[in-house]
Amino acid sequence: MADKSSDLVQGTLDMLVLKTLDLESIHGYGISARIEQMSKGVFRVNAGSLFVAFQRLQRAGLIKGEWKATENSRRAKYYVLTEQGRKRLNNETREWGRQVAAIARILEAS
Repeated sequence: MADKSSDLVQGTLDMLVLKTLDLESIHGYGISARIEQMSKGVFRVNAGSLFVAFQRLQRAGLIKGEWKATENSRRAKYYVLTEQGRKRLNNETREWGRQVAAIARILEAS
């Protein structure tokens, strides 16, 4: 049976974008490709969802964007994590770990 891409769990796209930007400043397409790569193809983020997430994260002060030339000499908006974004990522990572552990306990119950 071939692998199929999965929908992201509600509310996790922002966290995945923040984590990707914690690794490096990158443009939108690069973020989408990196999430797909790191998830080994399980998650594929469509451009529309990503655009809305960027707007939401910028309004919240969690990321900043600036226009730069890409490695192909095209212009693209590169995003960078702000200090506030880094704090949010740390908090969400801790909470996500706590929730995953609780779900695992429930699923392993007999």
